[in-house]
Amino acid sequence: MRIGILGSGLMGGKLGHFWAASGHDVCFAYSRSRSKLDRLARESGASSGTVAEAVQGADALLLSVHWSRVGDVLEQAGDLAGQVVLNCCVPLNESDTELVVGTTSSGAEELARMRPDARWVSCFNTSPSESFAPVFARKDQEPRPQLMVYGDDEEAKAVAGGLIRDIGFEPLDTGRLRNARFVEPFAMVTAELAYGQPGGPALTYRFEKLRG
Repeated sequence: MRIGILGSGLMGGKLGHFWAASGHDVCFAYSRSRSKLDRLARESGASSGTVAEAVQGADALLLSVHWSRVGDVLEQAGDLAGQVVLNCCVPLNESDTELVVGTTSSGAEELARMRPDARWVSCFNTSPSESFAPVFARKDQEPRPQLMVYGDDEEAKAVAGGLIRDIGFEPLDTGRLRNARFVEPFAMVTAELAYGQPGGPALTYRFEKLRG
């Protein structure tokens, strides 16, 4: 599968690296530094290019930028009509301390309004990037940690589910895109548990339904 990574920070860099290690054709794009994109590509056995080049011919895209950069990267990406776009953005302020969209809407819904013809599905925004390497290293072990995925396009969710499994998680379907109103605040809880509590940031989770 050809995957375009729109954003070269911790999330995009690590996910692109592990998808490339899983055999996918990955193209890194969107950074203030072209040398950073080239380094990511070199270290991952992937390629790098402009946003337009990453979008062209991609089977799936990952949108992985700070909320303040969303407008700029979408302008470079075009209308994204028919594209499967995995969104891992949380709509945070510049200091990453407060949600700037919430409860009556969500970042995921705002993105869908900006590009209504894209096939949006949200995932990876409820697990810290520090968990990806140990989860990938244990991907053959059961039970796998879960990762929330939500969206209105069932086929796009299926594509996302396969890519989630490639990293080593088990996709946990949390319903429609509208549920981002509740999942995005949950991402703030996982950030507190990962970065504000003892034990290190490689946080994972698994929900179980008890019987009897």
